[in-house]
Amino acid sequence: MAAGKEDGARPRRSAGSVGAHPAPRRTAAARRPQDEPPAHPGRRLSAPRAMRNAAEQLAELLGRVPESVSALKPTEDGWQADVEVLELERIPETTSVLGTYRVTLDETGELLSYERIRRYTRGQIDRRT
Repeated sequence: MAAGKEDGARPRRSAGSVGAHPAPRRTAAARRPQDEPPAHPGRRLSAPRAMRNAAEQLAELLGRVPESVSALKPTEDGWQADVEVLELERIPETTSVLGTYRVTLDETGELLSYERIRRYTRGQIDRRT
């Protein structure tokens, strides 16, 4: 009997197989907790919601969970956030590599762009300028 074909069963496909269906993409409404009201048209997105949106949407794109949002500022068209992401885990933990990603959100909180602006080890401290 061929491997993967027992009792007439069809062979399983791995997630990367041709014809495999990717997980459905969650919309902003699906990501929003039930107790949180939707954004109101014409009102600026709140800072806490902008932080959550930046971290959640970047995680979706990178496949890594952000550790923190280290900066957030409003712009004319929405928000700009700097998000810290663990890129390479090492032992000891102080030698792990993190990246800072600059995320741009529109006025509704949807991610428009992102770029990595810095890589550093966890134990590294910025020098005063």
